[in-house]
Amino acid sequence: MGGLGRVSVTVGQGRWPVAVSVSASDPVLACLASQYAGWSLTHGSGPTKFQALGSGPARALAVKEPLFEELGYRDQADSTCLVLEVDREPPPEVVQKVVHDCAIAPERLTIVLTPTHSLAGMVQIVARVLEVALHKLHALGFPLDAIVDGAGCAPLAPPAGDFLTAMGRSNDAILFGGTIQLYVRCEDGAAEQLTQQLPCVASRDYGKPFAAIFKEYGYDFYKIDPMLFAPAVAVVTNVASGRTFRGGTLNDELLAQSFGR
Repeated sequence: MGGLGRVSVTVGQGRWPVAVSVSASDPVLACLASQYAGWSLTHGSGPTKFQALGSGPARALAVKEPLFEELGYRDQADSTCLVLEVDREPPPEVVQKVVHDCAIAPERLTIVLTPTHSLAGMVQIVARVLEVALHKLHALGFPLDAIVDGAGCAPLAPPAGDFLTAMGRSNDAILFGGTIQLYVRCEDGAAEQLTQQLPCVASRDYGKPFAAIFKEYGYDFYKIDPMLFAPAVAVVTNVASGRTFRGGTLNDELLAQSFGR
């Protein structure tokens, strides 16, 4: 999160006793300019092809994504890190590309690998509970400069032995168990509307564990409704009026199906 956020493992609620809590002093930069996995890195072809989405503050040095034009931000650090959700080391060509695009010395780059089916992978994905909310806000056209602060929490999904199950569980932790609190400065009507549009229950694909949805679409990620990727519950406080609105619902039954009861 580029040094602008705090993530901790905390006590959960209900049948899942461990949760991940996240907050950010500047949620737009921490989440969208750093934590969001938006840098596509590939090399080779065929069965040995390397492909990963990079997250972390290195994105704000390379600024390879159109999103940074909207954010109007570019980092100036002389060292950085990049998180890759993979279970093998990137080839030298990918590392060289990152070093070149970030314009830093090789020894000033740290690459963190977090396989999806590992505990580390689960923590870093579930910790995106606030980030996915901000990403959806951006997709809905809500002005990012109206966001004052934010925090969120979600149950820590148990790791799984295979990639598909692990990916499903990590997403479901947010979809069915994630709650976010946003502080915004806008009209009350706009704040209340967010609580209706933001939760994942508003998506046409809501109602099944993520792995089942992924399978139904022939394992084509881009056929899934992008509005599905959001927390279960959104609490929005308008600091201009002091009013708070809430929308969405937690779904323990779907969490139990996903997590293996």
